[in-house]
Amino acid sequence: MSGRYSAGPVPPCTDILAAAQATLVLALAVFGLHRGFLVWLHLRTRRRRADGPAATPPDVELPRVTVQLPLYNEPAVAARLLRAVAALDYPRTRFDVQVLDDSSDETPATVASVLAHLPPDLSVVHIRRRDRSGFKAGALARGLALTEAELVAVFDADFVPPPDFLRRAVTPFADARIGMVQARWEHLNPMHSLLTSMQRLLLDGHFVVEHGARAATGRFFNFNGTAGVFRRACIEDAGGWQHDTLTEDLDLSYRAQLAGWRFSYRPDIACPAELPVTMSDFLGQQHRWAKGSVQTARKILPRLLRASLPLRTKIEAVFHLAGNAGFVLLLALMLVTLPLQIMRALDGGEPPAWSKRIEGLPLAASLACVLLHYGVAQATLRRCDLGTLLRLPLLLALGAGMAVNGTAALLGGLGSHTGEFLRTPKVGASPGRRPAPTRRGVLPWLEMGLGLWCTATVLASYRIGHYWTATFHGLFAAGLLWVGIGSLRDGARAPWTTRIDAQPHVEPT
Repeated sequence: MSGRYSAGPVPPCTDILAAAQATLVLALAVFGLHRGFLVWLHLRTRRRRADGPAATPPDVELPRVTVQLPLYNEPAVAARLLRAVAALDYPRTRFDVQVLDDSSDETPATVASVLAHLPPDLSVVHIRRRDRSGFKAGALARGLALTEAELVAVFDADFVPPPDFLRRAVTPFADARIGMVQARWEHLNPMHSLLTSMQRLLLDGHFVVEHGARAATGRFFNFNGTAGVFRRACIEDAGGWQHDTLTEDLDLSYRAQLAGWRFSYRPDIACPAELPVTMSDFLGQQHRWAKGSVQTARKILPRLLRASLPLRTKIEAVFHLAGNAGFVLLLALMLVTLPLQIMRALDGGEPPAWSKRIEGLPLAASLACVLLHYGVAQATLRRCDLGTLLRLPLLLALGAGMAVNGTAALLGGLGSHTGEFLRTPKVGASPGRRPAPTRRGVLPWLEMGLGLWCTATVLASYRIGHYWTATFHGLFAAGLLWVGIGSLRDGARAPWTTRIDAQPHVEPT
């Protein structure tokens, strides 16, 4: 069969499949073009952004801060975090540290050993709960009840705050309307592998373009769970930490801004963290974030849409909280296109020219906006070298490869069960030793199967001369096979596992 074939009658099922494909392509294009809109906002507002107040108050006027360190089975990174916090350049009389340790392994012993060697003038309390109720949100709420500090800084176990973090992060709180200050995430191991370099691109796009555009234009943006400082009154006024979603940070952020608090984003304050080193751990982290976003959307969006807010704020909130719907649309497009191409090949009729344009142009424009989104972020950070440019197309493949994972997360988020907060394993100072990988069940096999399905779509599309469709689905196939094979390979390796101590937690009286 040649690339172009003779006209013939078009069966009704072909029309139905073509209409479904066109609808999915146009819907996906909306999500992609929204990325382009954020890039435009970022570029339009970049000049109005300042690095924040340059001068900090005298030591005696600095607000009191409690630094909260939520830990759960973090033996590889707990010591590094504690030493970094101990090195914070902030008056010892103006801040204290809470180690919120819900661990069931050797982490408490590691913490105790490090605490014994920290400077005696540093006020640190090691808080152990009897159970892990509420997960991270429960631990943060417990710590908040035990302090009277005006501000609360939160650092996850894999972060390494720079010494000047607190001095620079507290300056926006001179404005009584500011309820939270978020710093930009940096990365400790971006060049560990191709996967970690891809994660850097993803996170930089989020923190540089998305956060920057939303913050600069007065739209809602979120605390990212770590590397940020909250005003205590803001947390309490918004209803406190709640654990009915897996993204307690996103949930609290929207409740606080709905209550009238303003958030400040400080991209000039960079706080480095460790990126997951295995495909399974990366996808497990993405699954939790996506599922929690859907749960937060269910909880928050009805109230937000009824609130007296600018239309632009509501629209951006919908894109932000419901953005994972794009995974469902992408998965549906993958499933629809192969039978459509087969029907066209069997039918022998040439589809109208507008049909080919709808299949190609919207997706091309959408993917171009996505590339621009991440490329502009790297250019803003002065990282736009040849290696970065070569990795950008791979980022599109990785995003497509997460379609099954994201769809599973969305479906889970629509259910009534919140689910367990599963920590992302860290390797810390022992990169040669890998913790047990995140278990993904049947998802890698589904990704492999869908990758082969998209490969068949490539062959069928090329055969009938639909070269745009063949190109896009080739990208999808590469991403799905990449994440599927990577996850299966992770599970096949003999992991470094940590002995679990079943002894109950002991909370101090």
